[in-house]
Amino acid sequence: MRLRALSYACVLALALATPPSAAVARSTETALLVLMPVASDVGLSIAHAPQADHSRESARREIALRPAPEAPGGNGGGKPNRGGVDGALQSSAVDPATTIAGNVNVDGVGRGITPSYADCCTPPDTNLAVGTTQLVQWVNLDFAAFDKTTGALLPGYPKAGNSIWQGFGTGCEANNDGDPIVKFDAQNGRWIMTQFSVSSAPYLQCVAVSNSDDFTNTTWNRYAYSFGSNFPDYPKVGIWPDGYYFTFNMFRFGATFMGSAACAFDAATGRAGGAASMQCFQFGTNVASLLPGDLDGATAAAGTTAPPPAGAAGYFMNFGSSSLSQYRAHFDFANSANSTITGPTTFATPSFATACGGGTCVPQAGTAQKVDSLGDRLMYRLAYRNFGTYESLTVTHSVKGSGTAAPRWYELRNDGTGWAIAQASSYAPDTTYRWMGSAAQDKAGNFAVGYSASSTAISPEIRYAGRLASDAPSTLRQEVTVSLPSTGSETGPYSRWGDYSSLSLDPADDCTFWYTTMYYKSFGNSFTWSTRIVNFKFPGC
Repeated sequence: MRLRALSYACVLALALATPPSAAVARSTETALLVLMPVASDVGLSIAHAPQADHSRESARREIALRPAPEAPGGNGGGKPNRGGVDGALQSSAVDPATTIAGNVNVDGVGRGITPSYADCCTPPDTNLAVGTTQLVQWVNLDFAAFDKTTGALLPGYPKAGNSIWQGFGTGCEANNDGDPIVKFDAQNGRWIMTQFSVSSAPYLQCVAVSNSDDFTNTTWNRYAYSFGSNFPDYPKVGIWPDGYYFTFNMFRFGATFMGSAACAFDAATGRAGGAASMQCFQFGTNVASLLPGDLDGATAAAGTTAPPPAGAAGYFMNFGSSSLSQYRAHFDFANSANSTITGPTTFATPSFATACGGGTCVPQAGTAQKVDSLGDRLMYRLAYRNFGTYESLTVTHSVKGSGTAAPRWYELRNDGTGWAIAQASSYAPDTTYRWMGSAAQDKAGNFAVGYSASSTAISPEIRYAGRLASDAPSTLRQEVTVSLPSTGSETGPYSRWGDYSSLSLDPADDCTFWYTTMYYKSFGNSFTWSTRIVNFKFPGC
């Protein structure tokens, strides 16, 4: 049955030819949901929207994370592998760090960004996107724009997340509920802002696409998509040529896990301000915590990387029991009957155990309070590049490492004969806990991963480690500790950390990495966090 706003169709995905390095790909039956916007318009510039309200001390709250249940086999996220030995442990780093610190190391949204700023909630859900002349950071529940050259906070910021939807109506304007993502579509010079509205049903995903690359002075094509009584938790976004890809962990009535949704927003129509649809493949409960593929490079300035091959599938991935699972999707916004998703293709990985069994065990100096590893899922982003002779996907998640916590990172490659894991390693050069990572590559194939680091001897720090493309496979060089004004530990009452960080590439040179995550300036409760924004690059890129 086809309705004006929603249409449902059952799609039996087609099995792909199996690359020699992967387990047999089996077809997965999913339901295709076609969402038309329940509201849409063109919104004015947010230049004159008021700064974020800093009087929320009495309304501070924890933003709930609905954990997906443990999933069987290699098909799902959850909390597999609580014990065991890491099969790809890097226990030392003898090569010196080779990155060059950039000119930006500044506070982002959080305590310290302005003298009066007060955190609204926990955790911050820190993420960032880099544009032509600006960078934009969005945390729960505010965002801010910065000058990309100096890192200076631009006048009038931070602003409330829902100020993007001022005058729009619906829960997108009324509610500022968070789980935000900001992206910059470098191929088209557009910003994408999205967060959910979940204070009450109907649950909405709010999407805004800019009409220029100037974040501070652009109109916005704005959309609201209703998921009815199904809660779209933990949204993540990736850029792909045929659409903007979304993933959600879906919960019926906000409580019962339904499985992951792999979605695509009709980006071309959205950039034109038309009635852009969103198509979603809804999996069953054996598929959890998917990440969407996210295109890096392919701009005029990049020079060496290219768009995906013509007609190439888009990618979604998660992990299971010492394995990675890959799904491949094609979306046809003119005729949804032609949209397909296939998989999973399962790749055996070196053995690992999830950090903290997927839960809370990360120690901090000066307090008995431990913080969450979020080791039950892949960490944002699933970064894609096409180097011409091969395609590449990089991603990370938090594993047990040497009995602590470590970023396990992967590079998968497709040289035309099929995808295979080219590199895999868990970075644990000592007994410090390292977690909440984000990974990416520059246009030369140099790799970096940013993360938090903590132990009983140190309060949480911000670090990153990297490797040149010419280095020995599956190894990282010595890490770099970001210089911070001071550091402290979270003393409770909550154990939340993250729930994500963000490592992005500058589209101007496709060499400069920008990283943002949270830290504490001093010992404090769960509502006194700060965030930091830093940049760096590799020599010769």
